[in-house]
Amino acid sequence: MTTFITAIVIFAITYVLLFALPKFRAYIALGSAVVFSVWLTFLCPEIEFGIGDIIGGIDFNVLMMIAGTMGIVSLFIESKMPMRIADVLLSKFKNVKLAIVAMALLAGIVSAFVDNVATVLMIAPIALAVCKKQNISPVSPIIAIAISSNLQGAATLVGDTTSILLGGYADMTFFDFFVFKGRPGIFWAVELGAIITAFILLWIFRKETQPLRLTDKTEVTDYVPSALMIGVVSLLICASFIPEPTQAGALLTLYSLRNGIICMTLLIIGIIINICKTKGFSAPKLVLKEMDYQTLLLLASLFVVIQGITSAGVIQKLADFLAHLGGGNIFLMYTIIVFASVLISAFVDNIPYVLTMLPVVEGVAMAIAPGDEVAKLLLFFGLLIGSTLGGNITPIGASANITGIGILRKEGYEVKASTFMKISVPFTLTAVLSGYLFIWIFWGLF
Repeated sequence: MTTFITAIVIFAITYVLLFALPKFRAYIALGSAVVFSVWLTFLCPEIEFGIGDIIGGIDFNVLMMIAGTMGIVSLFIESKMPMRIADVLLSKFKNVKLAIVAMALLAGIVSAFVDNVATVLMIAPIALAVCKKQNISPVSPIIAIAISSNLQGAATLVGDTTSILLGGYADMTFFDFFVFKGRPGIFWAVELGAIITAFILLWIFRKETQPLRLTDKTEVTDYVPSALMIGVVSLLICASFIPEPTQAGALLTLYSLRNGIICMTLLIIGIIINICKTKGFSAPKLVLKEMDYQTLLLLASLFVVIQGITSAGVIQKLADFLAHLGGGNIFLMYTIIVFASVLISAFVDNIPYVLTMLPVVEGVAMAIAPGDEVAKLLLFFGLLIGSTLGGNITPIGASANITGIGILRKEGYEVKASTFMKISVPFTLTAVLSGYLFIWIFWGLF
C-alpha cells in the first residue's frame, strides 16, 4: 500500500508541475521518469523493476514514427507545398472560420487511417501557412486540428493504438469497425461525433469572420517531399494488414517497430534524393535543425512514468475500482466505463489504461451477462470511446496534443491549459456524448 500511495503522490506532483510550468514540461517529465526508475529499482524490492522495464516501457515505434514524420514534414514545408495547399484553401472558402473548420475536418479524415501524431505533423504546416498569409495566431487552429485528429483516430482499426489494441483483443478485422455482427460499428459513432463537433467548431470560431485574402499561388520547389508524405499515409495503412508473427524473435521486433521503420526509411530516402539533386547537405542540416527534441524527450519520459505507475499497481487498482462500481446493471456499467475513461485518459496515457482494462471489461461483461457477446462488445466500445476521446480534454492527455503544442512552441507560442481547454472541453464532451448514445442505442437497446 505504501508503494501504491507513493506512486500516486509522485504522479500527481508530476502532472501538477506539467500544468503549472509548460515551458519546462520535457525536463519535468524526465525528472519524474528518473525518480520512478530509481525508486522502483532500488527502493521497492517487492516490485520487479529494472532497466529492461524502463526500456520496454518506451514505445520506440511511436518515437521513430514521430521523428521520421517530423523530418519529412520539415522537407515538406521547405518545398513550399503547404503554402500551395493553403492557397487552394484560401480560394475555396469565404472567411477564416470556414478555413479553420475545413482544416480540422481534413485532419480528422486523414487521422481515421493514419496515426494521430503523424496527422498533426502533416496538417499543422498547412494551418501555419494559412495563418501566416492571413496574419492571425495559429494557436486555436492547431488545437482544433489536434483534437479533431484524436476524435477520428477511434474510427478505424488503423487510426489509433487503442483501436489496434481492441481489434487484437476482440479479434476484429479492419472492416469490423464499420459493420460488426450485423450492427453499425464504432466508425459510425465517431463520424456522428465528427459531424456534430464541426458545428461546435463553427460556434467556437464564430468571431473569425474576416474575409480571406487571396494571394498569388506559391510555386512548389520540390515535389519529392509531397510524394514522401503520400508514401507515409499509404504504407502505414498497408502495414496495418501485415499479420503479427506467431513466434518471438527478430521478426516480431521488426513488426512492433514497423510504423517507425516506415517513417524513418522514407525520411532517409528523402534526404538522399535531396543530396543527390542539390549536391549539398542542406536537407540533413534542415532536418536536424527543425527536429522537435523537447517533444520527443517529453514523450519518451512520459512512457517511463506510465510504466512506473503501471508496475506500482496504480492502473490496475483503478481498473478494479471501476469494475466493482457497476454492480449488475449493464447500462450503469457502460456509463461508468465511458465517463470514467474520459476522466482518467485526460491525465493518464490511454495505451496502458486500455491494455489493463480490456480483460477487466471482459470479466465484468461475463459476470453481468454470461455468454452475451453483444454486452461484451458494448463495454469494449464504451472503453474505446471514453479512453480515446478523453485525452482530448487536456494539452498533455494525448500524444497528438503534445505534438501540436510542440509545433506552436517552435513558432514562439506558449499555450496555457486554459486556452487549450476552452476549445477541447466543449468539443470532447459533445463527441463523447454523441458516441455514447449511438453505441447504446445500437448495441445496448437492440
